[in-house]
Amino acid sequence: MGSGFQQSPNRTSPNHQDDDVDLEALVNDMNSSFETLYSHTDSSPLLHNGHALLPGLHGHRGQVPAPLRPCSLGIRRSQPIHVHAVRRLQEEEQQVRPASLPAIPNPFPELCSPSGSPVLTTLQPNQASNTHIIKVFGEDGTGKVVEVPADMTARDVCQLLVLRSHCVDDNCWSLVEHHPLLGLERSLEDHELVVQVQACMSSESRFVFRKNYAKYEFFKNPLNFFPEQMVALCQESNGTIPPSQLLKNFLNSSCCPEIQGFLYLKETGRKSWKKLCMFLRRSGLYYSTKATSKEPRHLQLLSDLEESCMFTVTTGRKMHNAPTDYLFCIKPVKVQREQKEVRMLCAEDEQSRTCWMTAFRLLKYGIQLYQNFKIPQQRKAPLAPFSAPVRSVSENSLVAMDFSGRTGRVIDNPVEAQSAAMEEGHSWRKRSQRMNVLRSPSPLHPSSLSSVIHRTQLWFHGRIVREESHRMIMQQGQVDGLFLVRDSQSNPKAFVLTLCHHQKIKHFQILPFEEDGQIFFSLDEGTTKFNDLIHLVEFYQLNRGVLPCKLKHPCTVIAL
Repeated sequence: MGSGFQQSPNRTSPNHQDDDVDLEALVNDMNSSFETLYSHTDSSPLLHNGHALLPGLHGHRGQVPAPLRPCSLGIRRSQPIHVHAVRRLQEEEQQVRPASLPAIPNPFPELCSPSGSPVLTTLQPNQASNTHIIKVFGEDGTGKVVEVPADMTARDVCQLLVLRSHCVDDNCWSLVEHHPLLGLERSLEDHELVVQVQACMSSESRFVFRKNYAKYEFFKNPLNFFPEQMVALCQESNGTIPPSQLLKNFLNSSCCPEIQGFLYLKETGRKSWKKLCMFLRRSGLYYSTKATSKEPRHLQLLSDLEESCMFTVTTGRKMHNAPTDYLFCIKPVKVQREQKEVRMLCAEDEQSRTCWMTAFRLLKYGIQLYQNFKIPQQRKAPLAPFSAPVRSVSENSLVAMDFSGRTGRVIDNPVEAQSAAMEEGHSWRKRSQRMNVLRSPSPLHPSSLSSVIHRTQLWFHGRIVREESHRMIMQQGQVDGLFLVRDSQSNPKAFVLTLCHHQKIKHFQILPFEEDGQIFFSLDEGTTKFNDLIHLVEFYQLNRGVLPCKLKHPCTVIAL
């Protein structure tokens, strides 16, 4: 054995100071410069048992690991330090370093190990990035690429798109999972991770950004979504569910609510449908093999809730030879293109379909849906947009002025201010009528503005057919007060108000009336007249009038 390794003292001895001196020198050397970290190679002096190998001192081959065998003091720049040697040095350092010695700082945190070690280590080659790329489409077909982290929820993506598109943040936006090949779509729940959903989608599938006013409407009006004849307790309890306890039973995991009724089930591999009595419980969707029997021996499991999602069918009744228009289906999460794995269902009416689909969400997600519903309200008290005309900040800051004299003055008396406003309005109307007589209207003339100003509104959709207006209303949630205005197909000078009430879509014609050379618009054959469509919509947002309900939610299409 060489003299450098003879009578190696105990490294844990308190009287031995060589190890501390060497380690302190190593600390200073690592903090001094970048070059020191990469100056050692296979031929550089290495530590063995806490001692530096001096020139001419060599140990036995068995005592020094093969990759660490010293040969000379030659230094070659730009060479990485050996990872094994550094890790061994780190272990030895933790044993001999006193409490007063400072920890070795990490000058390159990007090369640090996952445990936060101050010693450099190699990067993992299979370390995946934490960000992902998704593409979101608007209802007009335009798309936008968004880079999102792996833990980003559907609510977060909607908030991001709202900010980028400068939309009104009314907590009604939704991210829709759309499968064009299967003709299916569903709105993602706010807590769902977008990256996980995208991993189970095919290459042809896409995300669509649109409004969904019915997302949490069942928390506000549960009886409109759950008819009493369809809701019952399971066999563990007797009696019926009181209306006040309806939602509590769905949200409480210890209760066993049940949705029951008849549905049409499409037979696998065939175009024929079979009417069956079905039962939706927390354990899954069942159908009875013997009429309406609930006995366990007569119940057959159709689908569970955990590994499946419920979708709306968009391809229409004729393609599937369905008995009614109210199609929906249950698709396993991992199924991408296999049509045979999708269980097609058909309800008798829209209320029944909405009841089945809403109950499926409540039984699957439970209290999580209620938490999603409460988060925006806890964050801030959102305004109810379009529920009533809201004055702008600039309009609230206006004051009445009198410029009849040499200098203007502020009118403080409210009565005088109202009188001045009426006088100015009368003078403007007389001036407009005089311009009509001269047949020289200006581009800013009220009669010309009233015919085009509504085209800038979100609720106006121009020349779309009745079927298209039905599709838009259904996609954005069939809630009371959802409306849009479009051009009339039968009368080129008239308009049509399309309104949803009690999950039924109705149409009302807006006719023009001429009076004293000025055009007015009316919904009630001239009883109530308005200068333009904006005034008409604002009036029926405040008053029901001849309509079945007030106008609450505009049906909008946003371009990304």
